[in-house]
Amino acid sequence: MPAKDFLSSMQKKRLQKALQEGNCSHFRERVLMLLLLNDGKTYSEISAFIGCSYRTVAYWCVHGDPDQLDSLRDRREHGNFRKATEEYIQLLIEVSKKSPHQLGFECQYWSGERLANYLAEKTGIKLSGTQVRRILKQKKIHLTRGKLQVGHRTNTTNDRLKC
Repeated sequence: MPAKDFLSSMQKKRLQKALQEGNCSHFRERVLMLLLLNDGKTYSEISAFIGCSYRTVAYWCVHGDPDQLDSLRDRREHGNFRKATEEYIQLLIEVSKKSPHQLGFECQYWSGERLANYLAEKTGIKLSGTQVRRILKQKKIHLTRGKLQVGHRTNTTNDRLKC
């Protein structure tokens, strides 16, 4: 374990700035670990203060490089779309903008499950409907929902009876 004040003043300033401006809680937590270690705290004290495991603190204090802040980041910040490649996402966006009728479906509107099944046939990448909807939501694309046909028919029948 490094001695107290092992960080240079420039490293410490950079870490303090990253702690204030970081938008990912995991990243800020790791930066805080290095700063507390620099203040002379032990791994046990840091884990008790932050509320994480001893092993987590030990890992990030050894593997985190104060000169390269990216060493304290992981893929959680970017979303968990390991299966969905950029090509898959582009195809998803293109297909979601088309009508299902154009692609040979009988339905009028896309659902997440329909899109997932269609793209699984085309690309071989199987995602759930929830994952597909989550990707579309991140891209600010919303699937339109059809109106209930039963309620619409009931209203027209009632209108006819009134006339």
